[in-house]
Amino acid sequence: MEKYFPDAFIFALLATAFVFILAVALGQPVAAICNHWGKGFWSLLTFTLQMAMIIVTGFVLAASPPVYWVIRKLATWPRTPRQAVCWVALFSLMTSLLNWGFSLIFSGLLAKEVAQRVKGTDFRAVAASSFLGLGGVWAQGLSSSAALLMATPGALPAPLVKITGVIPLTQTLFIWQNYLSIAVLILITLIVAYFYTPMPAQARTMENLGIAYEPLQFGKTPADLRTPGEWLEHSPLLTLLFFALSTTYLMMTLRSGGLSALDLNMVNLIFLSWGMLLHWTPASFLKAVAKATPATAGVLLQFPFYAGIFGIMVYAPEGYSSISESLARLFVKGTTPQSFPLLVSIYSAVLGLLIPSGGAKWMIEAPYVMEAAKLHGVHLGWTVNIYNIAEALPNLINPFWMLPILGLFNMRARDLMGYSLIMFLFHLPVVLFLCSALAKTF
Repeated sequence: MEKYFPDAFIFALLATAFVFILAVALGQPVAAICNHWGKGFWSLLTFTLQMAMIIVTGFVLAASPPVYWVIRKLATWPRTPRQAVCWVALFSLMTSLLNWGFSLIFSGLLAKEVAQRVKGTDFRAVAASSFLGLGGVWAQGLSSSAALLMATPGALPAPLVKITGVIPLTQTLFIWQNYLSIAVLILITLIVAYFYTPMPAQARTMENLGIAYEPLQFGKTPADLRTPGEWLEHSPLLTLLFFALSTTYLMMTLRSGGLSALDLNMVNLIFLSWGMLLHWTPASFLKAVAKATPATAGVLLQFPFYAGIFGIMVYAPEGYSSISESLARLFVKGTTPQSFPLLVSIYSAVLGLLIPSGGAKWMIEAPYVMEAAKLHGVHLGWTVNIYNIAEALPNLINPFWMLPILGLFNMRARDLMGYSLIMFLFHLPVVLFLCSALAKTF
């Protein structure tokens, strides 16, 4: 993979070329395809900024003195390279069930600390393991876009409400089948991570890769604050005012909207509020923000290209079928009650390579997938979970979600892709089996 896999930006360009050719093959005029690509290119600016803020606020929170102290303490537990890689993988998986954004940054910082302490640890392997929550179980946890959308009446389009109605979390995330699938995937992930760890003689450490270890430094309050501006920068007064304001708003919103109110904007505000509080002073907070911003470069550049792919996938000139509509017809016609769980998991994973956004892809996929599930008598809540389980698979081979941590590691996608590809090859049959076998328990 290091030899042949292109840079993540090249992957985005290749994916653009692929969907362009696919649209031409469906008979769409070239001019219309170009128009739809341009129409979609800037359509995810809000999401792009949300993702950039996830990186910044997640880093600020994880890099605050109390949380960073916890990370450094956790990094002292592993004693061997294999323990180091599995330890990071475990925390990546467990934290991703709470929130995937925090998982990325927390696990990334933990990987750097562990790699620096445990001699002979392959930095590529431990860095790849910090990403496994996004490639494993994140969508089966509390940040599942599909499950939260289906549980929120106001978020559902009217046509989808007519098909499924509201599906509460007690029928999706909080069922024993989901818990079992999470446990199986975590176990498989840890076993594979243990065996894909290179032995010290073959390892490429941080030193071998020319990556310097730089512990986070926090700003100290000067002994002599001579001006009002300096006093405000190093005083917690404004920090406490902001935290009180944001916490009041968050509590009011959660009281009225419940868990479904935890969208990306809310998560970013929580990270920002607690990050600022734990840094205590604006000066320390701003220093952490400055360290985090370089990691957003890949997101800011590449996400618009994936938005362009999204535009080609979902738009079509009058009288023509879009790519997503054509795939939908093939999907509904080609499934039976027995084959539906297997085929919907394969379809969701394949579509995830082209549209790497859980919530946006679900809104495209849900109407015809849920209609087919209803016709075939498949449990609607489990159909959402099939989507969730399969949603993570393409993340292991599509560098889209690796971008936030690549900046933290100062590495390229090709450096990690060999390990995530191995994990994908083991996850694929397990995911397909779980989606099909557990569907029979309803």
